[in-house]
Amino acid sequence: MRPEERGEYELTEVTSFTDRSGEPGDEGREIVVIDCRANAKGQREEDALLENGSQSNESDDISTDQSPEPPAPLKETSFSIGLQVVLPFLLAGFGTVAAGMVLDIVQHWTVFTEVTEVFILVPALLGLKGNLEMTLASRLSTAANIGQMDSAKDMWKMIVGNLALIQVQATVVGFLASIAAVIFGWIPEGNFRLGHAILLCASSVATAFIASLILGIIMIGVIIASRKVGINPDNVATPIAASLGDLITLSLLAGIKFNDYANPLVCAVFVALTPLWVLIARRIPSTREVLYSGWEPVIIAMAISSVGGLILDKTVSNPNFAGMAVFTPVINGVGGNLVAVQASRISTYLHMNGIPMGDPDPNPRKCPTPCTSFFGSNVNSRSARVLFLLVAPGHLVFLYTINSMQGGHTTLTSIFIAFYMAAALLQVLILLYLADWMVHWMWSRGMNPDNFSIPYLTALGDLLGTGFLALLNLIRIYICFTIGWVNPHYFQWGHSPLGQSHWQHL
Repeated sequence: MRPEERGEYELTEVTSFTDRSGEPGDEGREIVVIDCRANAKGQREEDALLENGSQSNESDDISTDQSPEPPAPLKETSFSIGLQVVLPFLLAGFGTVAAGMVLDIVQHWTVFTEVTEVFILVPALLGLKGNLEMTLASRLSTAANIGQMDSAKDMWKMIVGNLALIQVQATVVGFLASIAAVIFGWIPEGNFRLGHAILLCASSVATAFIASLILGIIMIGVIIASRKVGINPDNVATPIAASLGDLITLSLLAGIKFNDYANPLVCAVFVALTPLWVLIARRIPSTREVLYSGWEPVIIAMAISSVGGLILDKTVSNPNFAGMAVFTPVINGVGGNLVAVQASRISTYLHMNGIPMGDPDPNPRKCPTPCTSFFGSNVNSRSARVLFLLVAPGHLVFLYTINSMQGGHTTLTSIFIAFYMAAALLQVLILLYLADWMVHWMWSRGMNPDNFSIPYLTALGDLLGTGFLALLNLIRIYICFTIGWVNPHYFQWGHSPLGQSHWQHL
Protein backbone atom coordinates (compact mmCIF):
# COMPACT_ATOMS: atom_id res chain seq x y z
CA MET A 1 0.00 0.00 0.00
CA ARG A 2 1.29 3.42 -0.91
CA PRO A 3 1.91 6.02 1.76
CA GLU A 4 -0.55 8.40 0.19
CA GLU A 5 -3.24 5.71 0.37
CA ARG A 6 -2.53 5.20 4.04
CA GLY A 7 -3.00 8.93 4.52
CA GLU A 8 -6.39 8.71 2.84
CA TYR A 9 -7.67 6.35 5.54
CA GLU A 10 -6.82 8.90 8.24
CA LEU A 11 -9.79 11.09 7.12
CA THR A 12 -7.64 14.19 7.26
CA GLU A 13 -8.81 15.60 3.93
CA VAL A 14 -12.37 14.93 2.88
CA THR A 15 -12.03 16.53 -0.57
CA SER A 16 -9.33 14.06 -1.61
CA PHE A 17 -11.89 11.26 -1.48
CA THR A 18 -14.48 13.10 -3.50
CA ASP A 19 -11.88 13.93 -6.16
CA ARG A 20 -10.94 10.28 -6.49
CA SER A 21 -14.39 8.79 -6.39
CA GLY A 22 -14.07 7.33 -9.86
CA GLU A 23 -11.12 5.06 -9.09
CA PRO A 24 -11.86 1.38 -8.62
CA GLY A 25 -11.69 0.00 -5.15
CA ASP A 26 -12.40 3.29 -3.55
CA GLU A 27 -16.18 2.87 -3.29
CA GLY A 28 -16.05 1.45 0.22
CA ARG A 29 -13.91 4.30 1.34
CA GLU A 30 -16.12 6.80 -0.44
CA ILE A 31 -19.29 5.45 1.16
CA VAL A 32 -17.81 5.36 4.61
CA VAL A 33 -16.25 8.78 4.45
CA ILE A 34 -19.24 10.40 2.81
CA ASP A 35 -21.48 8.93 5.48
CA CYS A 36 -19.21 10.28 8.18
CA ARG A 37 -19.15 13.66 6.51
CA ALA A 38 -22.89 13.69 6.03
CA ASN A 39 -23.52 12.56 9.60
CA ALA A 40 -21.10 15.11 10.95
CA LYS A 41 -22.54 17.86 8.82
CA GLY A 42 -26.12 16.89 9.76
CA GLN A 43 -25.21 16.75 13.42
CA ARG A 44 -23.63 20.19 13.19
CA GLU A 45 -26.69 21.57 11.43
CA GLU A 46 -28.99 19.95 13.98
CA ASP A 47 -26.95 21.34 16.86
CA ALA A 48 -27.05 24.77 15.30
CA LEU A 49 -30.79 24.59 14.83
CA LEU A 50 -31.29 23.42 18.40
CA GLU A 51 -29.06 26.18 19.71
CA ASN A 52 -30.84 28.80 17.67
CA GLY A 53 -34.20 27.43 18.75
CA SER A 54 -33.25 27.42 22.41
CA GLN A 55 -31.96 30.96 22.10
CA SER A 56 -35.15 32.10 20.42
CA ASN A 57 -37.24 30.32 23.05
CA GLU A 58 -35.24 31.94 25.81
CA SER A 59 -35.64 35.34 24.22
CA ASP A 60 -39.37 34.72 23.81
CA ASP A 61 -39.66 33.64 27.43
CA ILE A 62 -37.78 36.71 28.55
CA SER A 63 -39.96 38.99 26.49
CA THR A 64 -43.25 37.44 27.59
CA ASP A 65 -42.76 36.14 31.12
CA GLN A 66 -40.34 38.55 32.71
CA SER A 67 -40.57 42.25 33.28
CA PRO A 68 -37.89 44.25 31.46
CA GLU A 69 -37.32 46.36 34.53
CA PRO A 70 -35.21 45.20 37.48
CA PRO A 71 -36.99 43.90 40.57
CA ALA A 72 -38.54 46.74 42.52
CA PRO A 73 -37.39 45.64 46.00
CA LEU A 74 -33.72 45.81 44.98
CA LYS A 75 -34.05 49.51 44.11
CA GLU A 76 -35.67 50.56 47.38
CA THR A 77 -33.86 52.55 50.02
CA SER A 78 -34.74 52.75 53.70
CA PHE A 79 -36.35 56.14 53.09
CA SER A 80 -38.50 54.91 50.20
CA ILE A 81 -39.61 51.85 52.18
CA GLY A 82 -40.56 53.97 55.17
CA LEU A 83 -42.32 56.55 52.98
CA GLN A 84 -44.50 53.88 51.36
CA VAL A 85 -45.20 51.94 54.56
CA VAL A 86 -45.89 54.72 57.08
CA LEU A 87 -49.25 55.92 55.75
CA PRO A 88 -50.80 52.42 55.38
CA PHE A 89 -49.32 51.54 58.77
CA LEU A 90 -51.00 54.49 60.44
CA LEU A 91 -54.28 53.75 58.69
CA ALA A 92 -54.07 50.15 59.84
CA GLY A 93 -53.25 51.29 63.36
CA PHE A 94 -56.23 53.59 63.54
CA GLY A 95 -58.34 50.73 62.26
CA THR A 96 -57.19 48.59 65.18
CA VAL A 97 -57.87 51.49 67.56
CA ALA A 98 -61.42 51.72 66.23
CA ALA A 99 -61.76 47.94 66.59
CA GLY A 100 -60.56 48.16 70.19
CA MET A 101 -63.07 50.88 70.94
CA VAL A 102 -65.83 48.75 69.42
CA LEU A 103 -64.80 45.73 71.48
CA ASP A 104 -64.63 47.88 74.62
CA ILE A 105 -68.23 48.93 74.03
CA VAL A 106 -69.77 45.63 72.94
CA GLN A 107 -68.13 43.61 75.73
CA HIS A 108 -71.01 44.79 77.94
CA TRP A 109 -73.72 43.76 75.50
CA THR A 110 -76.04 40.92 76.42
CA VAL A 111 -74.68 38.42 73.91
CA PHE A 112 -71.12 38.92 75.18
CA THR A 113 -72.08 38.69 78.84
CA GLU A 114 -74.36 35.67 78.46
CA VAL A 115 -72.27 33.81 75.88
CA THR A 116 -68.74 34.61 77.01
CA GLU A 117 -67.30 32.11 74.52
CA VAL A 118 -67.74 34.86 71.92
CA PHE A 119 -64.54 36.41 73.28
CA ILE A 120 -62.69 33.25 72.24
CA LEU A 121 -63.89 33.89 68.69
CA VAL A 122 -62.52 37.43 68.63
CA PRO A 123 -58.77 36.73 68.07
CA ALA A 124 -59.55 33.81 65.76
CA LEU A 125 -61.86 35.88 63.55
CA LEU A 126 -59.60 38.93 63.70
CA GLY A 127 -56.77 36.59 62.74
CA LEU A 128 -58.57 35.79 59.50
CA LYS A 129 -57.14 38.99 58.06
CA GLY A 130 -53.73 37.36 58.49
CA ASN A 131 -54.85 33.89 57.52
CA LEU A 132 -56.82 34.91 54.44
CA GLU A 133 -56.74 38.57 53.45
CA MET A 134 -53.05 39.25 54.14
CA THR A 135 -52.12 35.94 52.50
CA LEU A 136 -54.25 36.94 49.53
CA ALA A 137 -52.53 40.33 49.43
CA SER A 138 -49.08 38.72 49.59
CA ARG A 139 -49.96 36.19 46.88
CA LEU A 140 -51.39 38.81 44.51
CA SER A 141 -48.54 41.26 45.23
CA THR A 142 -46.02 38.64 44.19
CA ALA A 143 -48.07 37.81 41.08
CA ALA A 144 -48.26 41.50 40.16
CA ASN A 145 -44.53 42.06 40.68
CA ILE A 146 -43.47 39.10 38.52
CA GLY A 147 -45.88 40.00 35.72
CA GLN A 148 -48.59 37.39 36.14
CA MET A 149 -51.33 40.07 36.21
CA ASP A 150 -50.16 42.19 33.28
CA SER A 151 -52.79 40.93 30.83
CA ALA A 152 -56.50 41.42 31.50
CA LYS A 153 -57.26 37.73 30.99
CA ASP A 154 -54.68 36.57 33.53
CA MET A 155 -55.72 39.28 35.98
CA TRP A 156 -59.38 38.24 35.95
CA LYS A 157 -58.44 34.58 36.37
CA MET A 158 -56.41 35.47 39.43
CA ILE A 159 -59.21 37.65 40.84
CA VAL A 160 -62.03 35.13 40.41
CA GLY A 161 -59.99 32.17 41.58
CA ASN A 162 -58.65 33.90 44.68
CA LEU A 163 -62.04 35.30 45.71
CA ALA A 164 -63.58 31.84 45.47
CA LEU A 165 -60.64 30.37 47.39
CA ILE A 166 -60.90 32.72 50.36
CA GLN A 167 -64.65 32.12 50.56
CA VAL A 168 -63.98 28.40 50.94
CA GLN A 169 -61.30 29.03 53.53
CA ALA A 170 -63.41 31.60 55.42
CA THR A 171 -66.37 29.24 55.71
CA VAL A 172 -64.28 26.29 56.90
CA VAL A 173 -62.12 28.33 59.29
CA GLY A 174 -65.16 30.15 60.70
CA PHE A 175 -66.83 26.82 61.36
CA LEU A 176 -63.71 25.37 62.99
CA ALA A 177 -63.23 28.52 65.10
CA SER A 178 -66.74 28.11 66.49
CA ILE A 179 -65.98 24.49 67.39
CA ALA A 180 -62.77 25.56 69.15
CA ALA A 181 -64.70 28.25 71.06
CA VAL A 182 -67.30 25.69 72.15
CA ILE A 183 -64.61 23.26 73.31
CA PHE A 184 -62.53 25.89 75.14
CA GLY A 185 -65.65 27.23 76.81
CA TRP A 186 -67.10 23.83 77.67
CA ILE A 187 -64.01 22.16 79.19
CA PRO A 188 -63.47 24.61 82.12
CA GLU A 189 -67.16 24.83 82.99
CA GLY A 190 -68.20 21.29 82.13
CA ASN A 191 -71.56 22.54 80.83
CA PHE A 192 -72.40 22.12 77.15
CA ARG A 193 -75.22 24.28 75.75
CA LEU A 194 -76.48 23.41 72.27
CA GLY A 195 -78.10 26.83 71.75
CA HIS A 196 -74.83 28.60 72.49
CA ALA A 197 -72.95 26.28 70.13
CA ILE A 198 -75.33 26.95 67.22
CA LEU A 199 -75.18 30.71 67.91
CA LEU A 200 -71.38 30.63 67.88
CA CYS A 201 -71.38 28.66 64.61
CA ALA A 202 -73.81 31.00 62.85
CA SER A 203 -72.05 34.17 64.05
CA SER A 204 -68.59 32.88 63.23
CA VAL A 205 -69.36 31.55 59.75
CA ALA A 206 -71.42 34.57 58.70
CA THR A 207 -68.83 37.04 60.00
CA ALA A 208 -65.92 35.23 58.37
CA PHE A 209 -67.69 34.89 55.02
CA ILE A 210 -68.93 38.49 54.70
CA ALA A 211 -65.73 40.08 56.06
CA SER A 212 -63.53 38.01 53.73
CA LEU A 213 -65.62 38.91 50.70
CA ILE A 214 -65.51 42.65 51.45
CA LEU A 215 -61.81 42.70 52.30
CA GLY A 216 -60.90 40.50 49.33
CA ILE A 217 -62.50 42.95 46.91
CA ILE A 218 -60.73 45.86 48.63
CA MET A 219 -57.39 44.07 48.43
CA ILE A 220 -57.70 43.42 44.73
CA GLY A 221 -58.49 47.08 44.08
CA VAL A 222 -55.55 48.25 46.19
CA ILE A 223 -53.05 45.97 44.44
CA ILE A 224 -54.20 46.92 40.94
CA ALA A 225 -54.19 50.64 41.79
CA SER A 226 -50.78 50.56 43.50
CA ARG A 227 -49.29 48.72 40.55
CA LYS A 228 -50.59 51.34 38.13
CA VAL A 229 -49.15 54.27 40.10
CA GLY A 230 -45.76 52.61 40.58
CA ILE A 231 -45.98 51.69 44.28
CA ASN A 232 -44.75 48.30 45.49
CA PRO A 233 -47.94 46.41 46.52
CA ASP A 234 -45.98 44.54 49.21
CA ASN A 235 -45.60 47.80 51.14
CA VAL A 236 -49.24 48.88 51.15
CA ALA A 237 -51.55 45.92 50.54
CA THR A 238 -51.22 44.03 53.82
CA PRO A 239 -51.50 47.12 56.10
CA ILE A 240 -54.58 48.31 54.26
CA ALA A 241 -56.09 44.84 54.64
CA ALA A 242 -55.55 45.17 58.36
CA SER A 243 -56.79 48.76 58.56
CA LEU A 244 -60.35 47.69 57.82
CA GLY A 245 -60.18 44.02 58.73
CA ASP A 246 -60.48 44.30 62.50
CA LEU A 247 -63.17 46.98 62.40
CA ILE A 248 -65.32 45.20 59.81
CA THR A 249 -64.96 41.82 61.52
CA LEU A 250 -65.81 43.09 65.01
CA SER A 251 -68.70 45.18 63.74
CA LEU A 252 -70.18 42.19 61.95
CA LEU A 253 -69.66 39.90 64.93
CA ALA A 254 -71.36 42.32 67.29
CA GLY A 255 -74.03 43.56 64.90
CA ILE A 256 -75.32 40.35 63.34
CA LYS A 257 -78.45 39.28 65.21
CA PHE A 258 -79.82 35.78 64.97
CA ASN A 259 -82.46 33.79 66.81
CA ASP A 260 -83.00 30.16 67.63
CA TYR A 261 -84.71 29.52 64.28
CA ALA A 262 -82.33 31.46 62.04
CA ASN A 263 -79.08 30.13 63.51
CA PRO A 264 -79.29 26.59 62.03
CA LEU A 265 -80.48 27.98 58.69
CA VAL A 266 -77.55 30.40 58.46
CA CYS A 267 -75.06 27.62 59.15
CA ALA A 268 -76.69 25.35 56.55
CA VAL A 269 -76.77 28.01 53.81
CA PHE A 270 -73.11 29.01 54.09
CA VAL A 271 -71.95 25.39 54.29
CA ALA A 272 -74.10 24.49 51.25
CA LEU A 273 -72.42 27.22 49.19
CA THR A 274 -68.96 25.81 49.84
CA PRO A 275 -68.95 23.26 46.94
CA LEU A 276 -69.69 26.09 44.48
CA TRP A 277 -66.62 28.05 45.60
CA VAL A 278 -64.55 24.87 45.44
CA LEU A 279 -65.52 24.27 41.80
CA ILE A 280 -64.60 27.84 40.84
CA ALA A 281 -61.26 27.76 42.67
CA ARG A 282 -60.32 24.43 41.07
CA ARG A 283 -60.56 25.89 37.57
CA ILE A 284 -57.61 28.26 38.14
CA PRO A 285 -54.20 26.54 38.34
CA SER A 286 -52.70 28.98 40.84
CA THR A 287 -55.59 28.63 43.30
CA ARG A 288 -56.05 24.90 42.72
CA GLU A 289 -52.71 24.23 44.39
CA VAL A 290 -53.59 26.39 47.41
CA LEU A 291 -57.03 24.76 47.61
CA TYR A 292 -55.37 21.39 48.18
CA SER A 293 -52.26 22.33 50.15
CA GLY A 294 -53.10 25.61 51.94
CA TRP A 295 -55.21 24.28 54.81
CA GLU A 296 -52.51 23.36 57.29
CA PRO A 297 -51.24 26.91 58.04
CA VAL A 298 -54.76 28.37 58.15
CA ILE A 299 -56.11 25.78 60.59
CA ILE A 300 -53.01 25.77 62.82
CA ALA A 301 -53.01 29.57 62.88
CA MET A 302 -56.68 29.53 63.87
CA ALA A 303 -55.87 27.18 66.75
CA ILE A 304 -53.02 29.43 67.93
CA SER A 305 -55.25 32.50 67.80
CA SER A 306 -57.94 30.61 69.73
CA VAL A 307 -55.46 30.10 72.56
CA GLY A 308 -55.02 33.86 72.62
CA GLY A 309 -58.80 34.13 72.64
CA LEU A 310 -58.94 31.87 75.68
CA ILE A 311 -56.57 34.25 77.48
CA LEU A 312 -58.76 37.17 76.48
CA ASP A 313 -61.89 35.37 77.66
CA LYS A 314 -60.38 34.74 81.10
CA THR A 315 -59.04 38.26 81.57
CA VAL A 316 -61.51 40.66 79.93
CA SER A 317 -64.14 40.22 82.64
CA ASN A 318 -61.63 40.38 85.51
CA PRO A 319 -61.50 43.82 87.21
CA ASN A 320 -57.75 43.44 87.62
CA PHE A 321 -57.36 43.24 83.83
CA ALA A 322 -59.47 46.24 82.82
CA GLY A 323 -58.38 47.65 79.48
CA MET A 324 -57.69 44.29 77.84
CA ALA A 325 -60.59 44.76 75.43
CA VAL A 326 -59.42 48.10 74.06
CA PHE A 327 -55.66 47.41 73.91
CA THR A 328 -55.67 43.80 72.64
CA PRO A 329 -56.69 44.61 69.02
CA VAL A 330 -54.12 47.41 68.91
CA ILE A 331 -51.03 45.51 70.04
CA ASN A 332 -52.03 42.40 68.07
CA GLY A 333 -52.88 44.39 64.96
CA VAL A 334 -49.69 46.45 64.89
CA GLY A 335 -47.48 43.40 65.31
CA GLY A 336 -49.37 41.43 62.69
CA ASN A 337 -49.35 44.30 60.20
CA LEU A 338 -45.61 44.86 60.39
CA VAL A 339 -44.60 41.21 60.22
CA ALA A 340 -46.99 40.63 57.29
CA VAL A 341 -45.26 43.41 55.34
CA GLN A 342 -41.85 41.87 56.04
CA ALA A 343 -42.91 38.33 55.16
CA SER A 344 -44.55 39.51 51.93
CA ARG A 345 -41.44 41.45 50.94
CA ILE A 346 -39.05 38.56 51.63
CA SER A 347 -41.29 36.17 49.71
CA THR A 348 -41.40 38.46 46.68
CA TYR A 349 -37.63 38.90 46.90
CA LEU A 350 -37.12 35.13 46.78
CA HIS A 351 -39.56 34.70 43.90
CA MET A 352 -37.75 37.32 41.85
CA ASN A 353 -34.12 36.61 42.74
CA GLY A 354 -33.78 33.27 44.50
CA ILE A 355 -33.17 29.74 43.29
CA PRO A 356 -36.24 27.61 42.52
CA MET A 357 -38.24 26.48 45.54
CA GLY A 358 -37.12 23.19 47.00
CA ASP A 359 -33.91 22.95 44.91
CA PRO A 360 -30.73 22.30 46.87
CA ASP A 361 -28.92 25.55 47.49
CA PRO A 362 -25.21 25.37 46.56
CA ASN A 363 -24.58 27.91 49.33
CA PRO A 364 -27.03 26.84 52.04
CA ARG A 365 -28.22 29.62 54.31
CA LYS A 366 -27.52 29.11 57.98
CA CYS A 367 -30.06 29.91 60.65
CA PRO A 368 -29.97 33.72 60.87
CA THR A 369 -28.97 35.52 64.01
CA PRO A 370 -30.74 38.68 65.16
CA CYS A 371 -27.69 40.67 64.04
CA THR A 372 -27.89 39.38 60.47
CA SER A 373 -31.67 39.83 60.37
CA PHE A 374 -31.61 43.46 61.51
CA PHE A 375 -28.14 44.79 60.75
CA GLY A 376 -27.33 43.17 57.41
CA SER A 377 -26.71 45.14 54.22
CA ASN A 378 -29.44 43.58 52.07
CA VAL A 379 -32.85 45.08 51.37
CA ASN A 380 -34.65 42.71 53.75
CA SER A 381 -32.54 43.83 56.70
CA ARG A 382 -33.18 47.45 55.80
CA SER A 383 -36.91 46.87 55.72
CA ALA A 384 -36.74 45.06 59.09
CA ARG A 385 -35.01 48.08 60.64
CA VAL A 386 -37.54 50.48 59.15
CA LEU A 387 -40.51 48.43 60.35
CA PHE A 388 -39.07 48.05 63.85
CA LEU A 389 -38.48 51.80 64.12
CA LEU A 390 -42.16 52.41 63.36
CA VAL A 391 -43.31 50.50 66.47
CA ALA A 392 -42.61 53.09 69.19
CA PRO A 393 -43.94 56.24 67.48
CA GLY A 394 -46.90 54.33 66.08
CA HIS A 395 -47.98 52.96 69.45
CA LEU A 396 -47.54 56.36 71.09
CA VAL A 397 -49.92 57.88 68.54
CA PHE A 398 -52.43 55.09 69.06
CA LEU A 399 -52.23 55.25 72.86
CA TYR A 400 -52.74 59.00 72.77
CA THR A 401 -55.77 58.52 70.52
CA ILE A 402 -57.28 55.95 72.89
CA ASN A 403 -56.59 58.15 75.91
CA SER A 404 -58.10 61.24 74.27
CA MET A 405 -61.23 59.26 73.46
CA GLN A 406 -61.30 57.83 77.00
CA GLY A 407 -61.31 54.32 75.64
CA GLY A 408 -61.41 51.47 78.13
CA HIS A 409 -62.19 53.89 80.98
CA THR A 410 -58.47 54.06 81.65
CA THR A 411 -55.96 56.75 82.47
CA LEU A 412 -52.53 56.20 80.96
CA THR A 413 -49.53 56.68 83.20
CA SER A 414 -45.81 56.72 82.52
CA ILE A 415 -45.24 53.33 84.14
CA PHE A 416 -47.96 51.70 82.06
CA ILE A 417 -46.67 53.29 78.85
CA ALA A 418 -43.15 52.05 79.64
CA PHE A 419 -44.34 48.47 80.23
CA TYR A 420 -46.64 48.58 77.22
CA MET A 421 -43.91 49.84 74.89
CA ALA A 422 -41.49 47.19 76.14
CA ALA A 423 -44.06 44.48 75.43
CA ALA A 424 -44.85 45.88 71.96
CA LEU A 425 -41.18 46.23 70.97
CA LEU A 426 -40.37 42.71 72.17
CA GLN A 427 -43.36 41.31 70.29
CA VAL A 428 -42.37 42.91 66.96
CA LEU A 429 -38.69 42.06 67.46
CA ILE A 430 -39.56 38.37 67.87
CA LEU A 431 -41.97 38.40 64.93
CA LEU A 432 -39.56 40.08 62.48
CA TYR A 433 -36.80 37.65 63.38
CA LEU A 434 -39.16 34.67 62.99
CA ALA A 435 -40.26 36.04 59.60
CA ASP A 436 -36.67 36.09 58.34
CA TRP A 437 -36.09 32.52 59.46
CA MET A 438 -39.49 31.07 58.56
CA VAL A 439 -39.80 32.44 55.01
CA HIS A 440 -36.36 31.22 54.00
CA TRP A 441 -36.93 27.84 55.67
CA MET A 442 -40.24 27.36 53.85
CA TRP A 443 -38.65 28.36 50.57
CA SER A 444 -35.89 25.78 50.98
CA ARG A 445 -38.52 23.10 51.67
CA GLY A 446 -40.47 23.89 48.51
CA MET A 447 -43.34 25.64 50.34
CA ASN A 448 -44.59 28.92 48.87
CA PRO A 449 -44.14 31.49 51.69
CA ASP A 450 -46.99 33.59 50.28
CA ASN A 451 -49.40 30.82 51.27
CA PHE A 452 -47.80 29.51 54.46
CA SER A 453 -45.82 32.11 56.39
CA ILE A 454 -48.24 34.97 57.15
CA PRO A 455 -50.93 32.86 58.89
CA TYR A 456 -48.37 31.45 61.33
CA LEU A 457 -46.74 34.82 61.97
CA THR A 458 -49.94 36.80 62.54
CA ALA A 459 -51.34 34.07 64.79
CA LEU A 460 -48.15 34.12 66.85
CA GLY A 461 -48.48 37.91 66.98
CA ASP A 462 -52.00 37.54 68.43
CA LEU A 463 -50.81 35.05 71.02
CA LEU A 464 -47.75 37.11 72.00
CA GLY A 465 -49.70 40.37 72.15
CA THR A 466 -52.53 38.99 74.29
CA GLY A 467 -50.10 37.09 76.51
CA PHE A 468 -47.85 40.12 77.02
CA LEU A 469 -50.83 42.30 77.97
CA ALA A 470 -51.98 39.74 80.53
CA LEU A 471 -48.43 39.46 81.87
CA LEU A 472 -48.25 43.24 82.09
CA ASN A 473 -51.28 43.23 84.35
CA LEU A 474 -49.82 40.49 86.53
CA ILE A 475 -46.61 42.48 86.95
CA ARG A 476 -48.66 45.53 87.91
CA ILE A 477 -50.55 43.54 90.54
CA TYR A 478 -47.30 42.11 91.89
CA ILE A 479 -45.82 45.59 92.19
CA CYS A 480 -48.93 46.78 94.02
CA PHE A 481 -48.65 44.01 96.59
CA THR A 482 -44.89 44.38 96.91
CA ILE A 483 -45.01 48.03 97.95
CA GLY A 484 -47.84 47.38 100.35
CA TRP A 485 -51.02 48.43 98.55
CA VAL A 486 -53.75 46.34 100.12
CA ASN A 487 -56.36 46.46 97.37
CA PRO A 488 -54.85 46.46 93.86
CA HIS A 489 -58.34 46.18 92.34
CA TYR A 490 -58.51 49.98 92.43
CA PHE A 491 -55.41 50.40 90.33
CA GLN A 492 -56.54 49.37 86.85
CA TRP A 493 -54.10 50.57 84.19
CA GLY A 494 -53.44 53.68 86.30
CA HIS A 495 -57.06 54.56 87.04
CA SER A 496 -58.12 54.72 90.66
CA PRO A 497 -61.29 55.92 92.36
CA LEU A 498 -58.99 57.08 95.17
CA GLY A 499 -57.02 59.28 92.82
CA GLN A 500 -54.17 58.84 90.36
CA SER A 501 -51.34 59.98 92.59
CA HIS A 502 -50.36 56.51 93.83
CA TRP A 503 -49.93 54.95 90.41
CA GLN A 504 -48.31 58.04 88.93
CA HIS A 505 -45.93 58.17 91.87
CA LEU A 506 -44.93 54.59 91.11
